[in-house]
Amino acid sequence: MANFIYVMDPMCSWCWAFSPVISHLKDKYPELQWQLLMGGLAPDSDVPMPEAMQQKLISIWQHIEVHTGTKFNFDFWRKNTPRRSTYPACRAVIAVEYLAPDSAFEMIGAIQQAYYQKALNPSGIEVLTNLAGKIGVDKDRFSSLITSPEIQTELEQQIQQSHALGAQGFPSLFVATETGAHAISYGYCGIEEVTRRIEAILGR
Repeated sequence: MANFIYVMDPMCSWCWAFSPVISHLKDKYPELQWQLLMGGLAPDSDVPMPEAMQQKLISIWQHIEVHTGTKFNFDFWRKNTPRRSTYPACRAVIAVEYLAPDSAFEMIGAIQQAYYQKALNPSGIEVLTNLAGKIGVDKDRFSSLITSPEIQTELEQQIQQSHALGAQGFPSLFVATETGAHAISYGYCGIEEVTRRIEAILGR
C-alpha cells in the first residue's frame, strides 16, 4: 500500500498556499495514509527579525497572493515583532500529535490560520499553547511537552529524514511505494500537475 510523505513547516508561506492541494489529495485518495515530517525552516531565536528580512518575506507573501490567489493578512508585520524562528511551531505539531494522535493536520491548520489570517505570532509558546487548547489538547500537558528534550529530539530526527529524502525546500511531497519514496514536488505545485504525477506513480 502506498502512502504520502509530506515535508513542511507550519510557518512556511508556500506551505500555506499548498494547503488546498493537501486537502484535495486527502479527499481524492482517502485510502492513502499520511506521514508528516516537520522540515524546520528556521531555528530557535529571540532576536527580532531584521527589517530587510521582513521586507523580503512581505514580498514573498505578495508574490504568492498574485500567483496562487492565497490570501495573507499583512497586519502581522505591523502588530508583531517577528522573529526568524519556526522550530517552536514545528515542535507544536509534533507535541500535539503525541498528545492527540491524528491531530497534527488540525494543529497545522490552526497555526496557519493564526499566522496568515489572524496576524498572530506562532513563534511564541503562549500563542501555540492557546491554539493547542482550541483544538482540544490539554494546555498544561502541551506547554510542558513542547519544551521537552523528547520533542526536540523528534524534530531533529524529522529534519534528518527530510534531508535524506532530498527535501531542501518546502512544501515537498512524496509517494512511498514498495519501490521507495517517489518525489511528487519539491516546492509548490498546483493541484492538476500534482494529481497527474501521483497518478503516473500509482499507475492509474
